[in-house]
Amino acid sequence: MTRGFSQRGFGRLTRREHTVPRLNTAALPDLIFTVLFFFMIVTHMRDVKLRVHYDVPNGTQLEKLIRKSAVSFIYIGPPARELQSQLGTAPRIQLNDKIATVEQIAAFIKEEREHMSPEDQERMTVSIKADRSTPMGMVNDVKNALRRSGALVINYSSRPSAKEQP
Repeated sequence: MTRGFSQRGFGRLTRREHTVPRLNTAALPDLIFTVLFFFMIVTHMRDVKLRVHYDVPNGTQLEKLIRKSAVSFIYIGPPARELQSQLGTAPRIQLNDKIATVEQIAAFIKEEREHMSPEDQERMTVSIKADRSTPMGMVNDVKNALRRSGALVINYSSRPSAKEQP
């Protein structure tokens, strides 16, 4: 018998027909929903609508925040264009979704701590995302209000300077 041929019937040699088996797609919907579920779990959606514009300054010695569950954000900058007719162009402070004053920072920190686990309360970090044109006096006022409220770990957001970027 020759390879690739088979004997059929009365000694007659015929070529075997090779067909590619069809792809089983029965598990495809399960796979798609598993991947969709994975991305729904790990994707972080922005939950704060920015009401101020901030262009972070360049930094030279940068570190990434590791535990984002213990981080609260304070945004400082001029109001967004749609709010400038109501609030003017002077820099404002945004806590969560509200424009606030320096006096409201202590209540904000207290409320943020209540939503955290006890381990995160000990490691609470406040990240200040200030516009590069914000007066340093305003940043110092925010920093002093944080100090009075017991939030002593402060992070200043910035981006790498042009020299450090690969």
